[in-house]
Amino acid sequence: MPPRIRPPFDADERTQLVGWLDTQRAIVHYKCEGLSDEDAHRKVLPTSPLMTMAALVSHLRWVEHAWFEVLFLGGAAAANPSFLDEPEDADMRVEGVPLARLLEEYEQQCARSNEIIAAHPLDETGRHPDFRSAAASLRWMLIHMVEETARHAGHMDTIRELLDGAKGYY
Repeated sequence: MPPRIRPPFDADERTQLVGWLDTQRAIVHYKCEGLSDEDAHRKVLPTSPLMTMAALVSHLRWVEHAWFEVLFLGGAAAANPSFLDEPEDADMRVEGVPLARLLEEYEQQCARSNEIIAAHPLDETGRHPDFRSAAASLRWMLIHMVEETARHAGHMDTIRELLDGAKGYY
């Protein structure tokens, strides 16, 4: 499991941004610790049946791919289920996929994202010609990913408590 370490108070901007993103990513792993595959796929929100722990891990993996490999580097959107029109929320449809596999894929995608981040200036903008969001700077994308990951880590707090009563932020 990735360590949950906050960045130093006096670190440079890149270290702080990546540090906060890595902290949120580690919290995603923490929220999944000890869950069975059955619980990871259990639906606890009747009006949001795709909102499971497993689905959120998959979604976060594909969001990382979308922002850093597709929008920023200009890679192929077809490789990412988030860009499919049908089925809706394809990136969250992971019935039967073991949680351990989803977490491993997420960790690998985060490592790839960090490689991309390390290799480019924060002011550089995305390259994909077909998406307006690609005009954002790498800095903007990093801040957005901190927000996106933290928001879903909060969803995971609630889902985990509903599944087995486990609580804890950090």
